[in-house]
Amino acid sequence: MENSLPCHIRFAHCDEWDEAMELVWKTFLVFEAPVYLPEGVKSFENFITDSTLKRMFEMGSYQMLVAIYEDKIVGMITLRDRTHISLLFVEEQYHFMGVGRALLTHLCHYLKNEAGEQRVTVNASPYGVEFYHRIGFKDMGPEAWSDGIRYTPMEIRF
Repeated sequence: MENSLPCHIRFAHCDEWDEAMELVWKTFLVFEAPVYLPEGVKSFENFITDSTLKRMFEMGSYQMLVAIYEDKIVGMITLRDRTHISLLFVEEQYHFMGVGRALLTHLCHYLKNEAGEQRVTVNASPYGVEFYHRIGFKDMGPEAWSDGIRYTPMEIRF
């Protein structure tokens, strides 16, 4: 059963990119990298360190919400193309405390009420599939591979 962590969810500030990507990389290495081929680990590292992605974030076309607890980012979620979750990571010690669910709830609320969207998609990692199923995402196809990265395409309608 998830405990509820009293964190604050908000859009990330430009100066929080590096802290968020450090959380992503550290968490990826523990939970995702062990099931990926070396090519996938390198592809993921290249993705999160790409200067173009950071510039897109700074210009507002790659949105990020962060979960803040005691003045620290403990989770983050990014959105690309208005309807696709690109990254969702929660620091290991805060797993099963409702942080991921809170990030998704805020994102879906924003998409529905501010952007007029009715669904969001994600390419769920092997570690994330069970989490996404628990909160209502449905598979859109079988597990696939791209550039050494394993994922299951999923969506939720709201």
